[in-house]
Amino acid sequence: MVMTDDLRASQREFQFDLKTYLADRQAQVEAALDRSLPVVYPEKIYDAMRYSLLAGGKRLRPILCLTTCELTGGTIEMAMPTACALEMIHTMSLIHDDLPAMDNDDYRRGKLTNHKVFGEDVAILAGDGLLAYAFEHVAIETQNVPADRLLKVVAMLGRAVGAAGLVGGQVVDLDCEGKSDVSLDTLNFIHNHKTAALLEASVTSGAVLAGAPEEDLQRLLRYAKNIGLAFQIVDDILDITSTQEELGKTAGKDLTAQKATYPSIWGLEESRRQATCLVDDAKAELAPFGDKAAALVAIADFITARTH
Repeated sequence: MVMTDDLRASQREFQFDLKTYLADRQAQVEAALDRSLPVVYPEKIYDAMRYSLLAGGKRLRPILCLTTCELTGGTIEMAMPTACALEMIHTMSLIHDDLPAMDNDDYRRGKLTNHKVFGEDVAILAGDGLLAYAFEHVAIETQNVPADRLLKVVAMLGRAVGAAGLVGGQVVDLDCEGKSDVSLDTLNFIHNHKTAALLEASVTSGAVLAGAPEEDLQRLLRYAKNIGLAFQIVDDILDITSTQEELGKTAGKDLTAQKATYPSIWGLEESRRQATCLVDDAKAELAPFGDKAAALVAIADFITARTH
């Protein structure tokens, strides 16, 4: 699938200021995250949870949730608890991914990783605490959303992070380290689960909260699958081409760990081409929404243009 001429013409006529949009939404998310997790006794665990949760980042997942909720007729207020929960789950995955038993990384987002500051024991518990609190936060804080929609979102989050999603992808990823015969199908399985699953939940959860019709949900799901895989391809490219300062984490980790990546199978140029094709397919899914989907179109382009 490729972009239609109508969609290209629409994009030329409508210039969307993504930088301002992301800055505004990011500020809203940062404030909500800060409010969501006050420090109480035992302070050590809350400090550890907040250390990683408030360490910065693009906040792409919560922003996608807010954006699709608004696109399909909902409000920022009804989606913000789910948006925060998505970032809590994502942060948990980063804390655990950085542990010596996993990727053994010392830096994340330009700061020492959680286990380097608080120790491995507290880092594991901080991740566990964020995962559990994410579901509590959605269930308790979401307002003005019918119970059946809220229940569906809770189930979507659980599936995205569990063995059918992120955890399953991580297990296969670990199993494949050091192997020279990893197939493209296996690599796609890893990243459709490890990376794309939570991005899919981020996009579709906002629309579910707003009560979007099934046709719109399916279009948004296909959009999310495409940007999720493109996101990972670009990550693999950046691991090779960027410095530690640019990435905010150790560069070259994939090569050191002998991990199969898209550049290792396709090479850099073909990897870039594949990412661009996926983004074009993602944007084509948004054509029926017209200019209302300008933010999602711009975010798709941002994924292939980013440098960290």
